[in-house]
Amino acid sequence: MCKISKSLVVGVFVMVSSTLLHAGVSKSLIHPKSKIDDAKEIMKHVYYVNHFFGFTNYSIQKKKKTITVIVKRSEGKKPLTETVERYLNNDYNDGTINSRDLAIFRAGKMKGTGMLITDYVDDGKSQEYLLWLPALRKIRRFAQPAHDDAWGGTDFTFGDVTLRKPIHETHELLGTQTFGRTIESMVVTKDVQTRRTKKLPKSTDEFKNAQVYKLKSTTKFADWWYDYRITYIDTNTFADYRTEYYKGKELVKYLDKNWQTIKGQADPRALRWYTWYANDLKTNHDSLAFIPASVTNFNDKSFKVGGKKYTPKKLWSKKTLTKIKR
Repeated sequence: MCKISKSLVVGVFVMVSSTLLHAGVSKSLIHPKSKIDDAKEIMKHVYYVNHFFGFTNYSIQKKKKTITVIVKRSEGKKPLTETVERYLNNDYNDGTINSRDLAIFRAGKMKGTGMLITDYVDDGKSQEYLLWLPALRKIRRFAQPAHDDAWGGTDFTFGDVTLRKPIHETHELLGTQTFGRTIESMVVTKDVQTRRTKKLPKSTDEFKNAQVYKLKSTTKFADWWYDYRITYIDTNTFADYRTEYYKGKELVKYLDKNWQTIKGQADPRALRWYTWYANDLKTNHDSLAFIPASVTNFNDKSFKVGGKKYTPKKLWSKKTLTKIKR
């Protein structure tokens, strides 16, 4: 039998320890049978919901004329709209890639732009961002954006959408309570309505009686755009209904999410997007993402994107970006 050197044993130990240190939220995270009092564990379940770990893949596709609409509004100006398709793939088991997220903008100023984001199993590794620029007909790789950078020009930051993970903050459970709040949406007056904004969902009291965890999450970084946030999280589904962002003691932004159940799902956390609404209280700029039920797909084995058919293996690739029509 060959001898194993002490240095090799130490090296392996360090490597394994490092992997465990940076391991992200498990895609096999089990739904708890009762309420939990560990704030960090609660936030892991919130991350599980937001990244659709209950599905191998999840997408919001265009169905005939129905598509996801993003509305952006500056104070005193007419709202601007974009339409988008997104495809999220969690079906990776190579120990390196955790998930991929493909976004394709179909209308608006970003029409024809595509973005492919790769997230890695190691939380300490930066995500990869590939951007398809239709005017140049080229792919550009760009550095991981700052957490406060606007996603698609909205009030949803890259931190809100893709970047922020439980390890980036410390979490404190402030208690459980009845939610007691309205989940807000955007109201567009008739004089500036377009075909995309005529039938936006209204604000809702549907979840007013839901039991929620109230969590305080404080950033570990002094230069972030907020110091801490308060999140109201359903104690059963782990849907994060509202997040309030504070700089010092001042409320600077809030984000409301209307999560809806998907029929036939055994896991209460297997939810779908319906609306996201964010309001920046410093600028009075607000944004809405409206995802109609009919555009939602999950666990697909094939995809039809822009008239072309793809398998899951081929969809989340550079080649797909180059096929986007302007």
